[in-house]
Amino acid sequence: MRQPFVISSGIVLAAAALLARPGDSGAAVPAGATLRIAAIVSQDAGPYEEALGGFRSHLEQQGLKTQIDLYPLHGDAAAASPALQRARQDRVDLILALGSLGTQAAVHEAQDVPVLAGLVLTADDLGRSANVTGVVLEFPVETELRWLQRLLPRQRNIGVLFNPMENQGRIDAAARAAKAMGLNLFARKVESPKDLPGALDSLNNRADVLWGVADQIVLNPQTVKPILLFSLRNRIPFVGLSATWVKAGALYALDRDYDDIGRQLGEMAVKIVQGAAPGALQPAPPRKVVYCVNRRTARLLKLDFQDSVLQGAQAVID
Repeated sequence: MRQPFVISSGIVLAAAALLARPGDSGAAVPAGATLRIAAIVSQDAGPYEEALGGFRSHLEQQGLKTQIDLYPLHGDAAAASPALQRARQDRVDLILALGSLGTQAAVHEAQDVPVLAGLVLTADDLGRSANVTGVVLEFPVETELRWLQRLLPRQRNIGVLFNPMENQGRIDAAARAAKAMGLNLFARKVESPKDLPGALDSLNNRADVLWGVADQIVLNPQTVKPILLFSLRNRIPFVGLSATWVKAGALYALDRDYDDIGRQLGEMAVKIVQGAAPGALQPAPPRKVVYCVNRRTARLLKLDFQDSVLQGAQAVID
């Protein structure tokens, strides 16, 4: 059941900014008209609520008259297609797809409506349609390595495990970035679970830190224990993917400001309203970085965080 949410303001963008430009495929609407948006929300979780809240807030601050029809999928992929059909029947001006379930359906089924996607991992998840853009979760490798230098300034030798079918391009980019930053990257291929023990052992005398990248073969619920045990036994800190990994024993992990991701999506929506084609807007990574640290793990590894690092953390596990 869709739930209407209406944002209105006495200040409306100037008419010239809301008129479509020839040849563009944005969702430009006449001055004073209400912009209708269908929000396809894949999961019931805090990050989705925060992103949607940031999106709403930004549009409200811009003075747009906006009606947001909410279509929660509750984690059910089968609910995505009917939700999109209803949204298109209602002739919405824009689709906001939060999460992979809604995004995958929108990319394949809503090619005649501008689509903004968020809370998906990479730009590859957005497809190549000219009507789709958004904000992805994956940070550029340069961002991750700069934060590694900031949080672990003495660690110069970085080990990483990866499945080449999924992450060869990212690892190649990381190797170039590491060299430019004066770091040494030791990358080990893991093409199946049986390769993991040997790959870890090969890093024992080479890596000062083990950097985790999102990888379905390397980092999954079955590999948590062996990776964290390797880290603790060999005193090689592991950089996790999320706060969940940090709670389990990773030294730290970067995370996103989900409210700000929603605001980034709101900024893109305004540009589309002004007539920009979604395909002309490059998918963007999160512009804000937050992080959490595990001070208990740091003590076990005989590492000390600077006071400024602890003070700046979103969460410190002790």
